[in-house]
Amino acid sequence: MTRNRPASVQTLTEFGRTRLSKSFFMRDFLFSEIAAIHGLQNVPDDPELAIAAGRQLCENILEPLQDAFGRIAVRSSFRSSEVNIFGNEQQKAGKAGYNCARNESNYAGHIWDRRDEHGNMGATACVVVPSFWDRFQGEGDWRKMAWWVHDHLPYAEMEFFPRYWAFNVTWRENQRREKIYSFCKPKGVLTRAGMANHEGSHEAEWRGIVDLYCGSRQKAGR
Repeated sequence: MTRNRPASVQTLTEFGRTRLSKSFFMRDFLFSEIAAIHGLQNVPDDPELAIAAGRQLCENILEPLQDAFGRIAVRSSFRSSEVNIFGNEQQKAGKAGYNCARNESNYAGHIWDRRDEHGNMGATACVVVPSFWDRFQGEGDWRKMAWWVHDHLPYAEMEFFPRYWAFNVTWRENQRREKIYSFCKPKGVLTRAGMANHEGSHEAEWRGIVDLYCGSRQKAGR
């Protein structure tokens, strides 16, 4: 049955109960500070597309990440077009705390219920891996996580931030391992398709975190 845009407490409650993977439900991704402060509705216009994209993000990226490193925290994720464009307008006006690119740049990213210009669906979540942050807070340590994800998971893009080494991670159909960028030191592009460091194993960069978190699972063949 085709779902309409949630327009009541009951329909939004039911939508939020949609299970995207073994650990994650749609409600985990709907909170927005912008929506909460400004009274906007952070719900998708196309619920079915949002669910389909969210399931791919959860099953292919977030569940394997959580299996390897323990509970992950979702810092921000889905944005409705209404919320995102409002945030972008506030950002362009110079207001702090509104970190939203234009809508077209966020289709198949934070805006799960719109396909990108090439017709691909996708979804982005900004996550924190608390167990990783607790052990690796040195300058540049974020790169350990970046290379682990690069070698193990079918991400499209990643973007790292200084606080708790939070990072945006995107799943998008027909795109794999496009780019890793950081606002942490060292800032800039870590890798992108075509760079000399893009291909091959990067185990030397992430081996320590595997020893701490993943060793028993890998030895068991998981």
